[in-house]
Amino acid sequence: MNRDFMRIKSLEGELKYAHKRMEIGLTVSTHEFVLQKPHVNYHVKLEDIISIVPYESMALKKMTIINQSAAGDEVRSVTSGSKHYRVHVKQVIIHNRSGIHQVGQMEFVMSIAHELLTAIAEYSGLRTIS
Repeated sequence: MNRDFMRIKSLEGELKYAHKRMEIGLTVSTHEFVLQKPHVNYHVKLEDIISIVPYESMALKKMTIINQSAAGDEVRSVTSGSKHYRVHVKQVIIHNRSGIHQVGQMEFVMSIAHELLTAIAEYSGLRTIS
């Protein structure tokens, strides 16, 4: 886990799922989810979610990183392993090193594991459209 993650001060509802990777964390309770990035947490009430739709982009399919150093060039290719979604919300509370701020509508594009997506759908009341 990244040491730069800020602790979640409070979480409304019962904790249902938490998942953290190197640069991103997602915690889901019965009333909200928290997206964690280094130095910032985004608290979203499940009732404030407008939509969650699949998101595809060529930039997410394959990315090449070139690191040039005195030892030579290092080339790495990164491919997307999990599905990405665009999450549109009415409002979000941002907790960063400067304090806590409430902002209006926001969109996130992020990878969401199937278990997390299922928990968000179950507790938010969102329905799938095929």
